[in-house]
Amino acid sequence: MTGSRIQSFLDDLRERHADHFAIVSRLREIVLQSAPSISEEIKYGGILFSSRSAFCGVFPYAGHVTLELSEGASLPDRHGLLQGQGKLRRHIRLFAVSDIQARHVQEYVGLARQAADA
Repeated sequence: MTGSRIQSFLDDLRERHADHFAIVSRLREIVLQSAPSISEEIKYGGILFSSRSAFCGVFPYAGHVTLELSEGASLPDRHGLLQGQGKLRRHIRLFAVSDIQARHVQEYVGLARQAADA
């Protein structure tokens, strides 16, 4: 059931906003490749990813896509890219697929997953 909900979400996004679909698809690929046992579900209007616990989510908005890091406030931010003021979460805004590499997303996803698995 979760797989079909995710596919429906992606199909709808592809129809409505092709550039957001490209960003979300690449982010999803990075997150799922970060460890062998990542689960995903549709929640809060996006895709939430878990290992031992939820560690990140991908959420499309009108003008951008965000990668939300569940424990982002406690992660090292050597590139100074994490945004947000909350007690726990931080996010990275992405406007194009090229932002994924430029904003070191794979590194941040790995740090978030490691924190969730600790």
